[in-house]
Amino acid sequence: MSQFRTRVDIPESKYSLTHNTKSIFLGSCFADNVGLRLKDYKFPVEHNPFGVLYNPASIRKCLDILLHTRLVTDSDLFYYDNQWLSFDHHSAFSNPDKKECLSNINERIKTASEFLKKSSFLFITYGTAWVYRFKETGRVVANCHKLPASEFERYLLNHHEIVNEFMTIYRELKEFNPQIKIVFTVSPIRHWKDGAEMNQVSKSTLLLAVYELRKTLPEIEYFPAYEILIDELRDYRFYASDMLHLSEVAVEYIWSRFVSAYIEEGSRTVISEIARLKKATGHRPFNINSKSYQSFLKTQLEYIKTLEDNYPALNFDEEKNLFLSRLSIKL
Repeated sequence: MSQFRTRVDIPESKYSLTHNTKSIFLGSCFADNVGLRLKDYKFPVEHNPFGVLYNPASIRKCLDILLHTRLVTDSDLFYYDNQWLSFDHHSAFSNPDKKECLSNINERIKTASEFLKKSSFLFITYGTAWVYRFKETGRVVANCHKLPASEFERYLLNHHEIVNEFMTIYRELKEFNPQIKIVFTVSPIRHWKDGAEMNQVSKSTLLLAVYELRKTLPEIEYFPAYEILIDELRDYRFYASDMLHLSEVAVEYIWSRFVSAYIEEGSRTVISEIARLKKATGHRPFNINSKSYQSFLKTQLEYIKTLEDNYPALNFDEEKNLFLSRLSIKL
């Protein structure tokens, strides 16, 4: 039978993730999407402790901060549009209260640093080779926080710079955590504000840099999220309405390929069992007090008890509390 699409082959990984494997995800949207899904399925995961990061220079700085637990000080923050902000963090960390902003940022740094120390995997997703340097300080920023464009210098990293950025931190990373395994991806999401040509130049630069790193460090692996979307799912039905971001179908497909490549078989079974529970939590009844829905709730609580017995290391309190809160007669 004829093939109706080109399938991207993913070489079998030397490593696998289980529900006992700690993993940390840094970088662009792939890191967020896969990190969140793993967390939903009860894997021990830390994802983007600085928020979403796009460029290799900012990801390298994030790693440096975590390796040395460099806490943010008053002088690292700036005040703009009624918020305290950090150029190294996503705007999700912004806060009108300076002390709260510092506390939230530093607590996350301390937690993530300790997590990185004990992690088996580090997944890094590069999004763009374009970077913005704040003219006042000369520092590359992770986020411009909508300051005027005139305050920044924009330029394209070349692949040698990206390789050097990572190599400067790699040895420290392996000393900090000798067991850690590193997997790179390149985000398939287009940065259209760079223009069609410059987006392609940027992605090509990232891909070449990762290729050079893998030649230098053969233990590094690569997950082809970019190639799966561009070469295998080459149709606009796999994009969201903005025609740039991925549709839920595409995210689900790339997730399924990630599971096949990196998740150990026993943990895949656990994922399928938890997926049934997740589907139940999304059920919205017409009448919460109806006999059928109350029976449904009791069935789900019994299912959670089975999961807790089978997987005592996993925590199902969130789902259990949700169903308990909807019971008309408390157990």
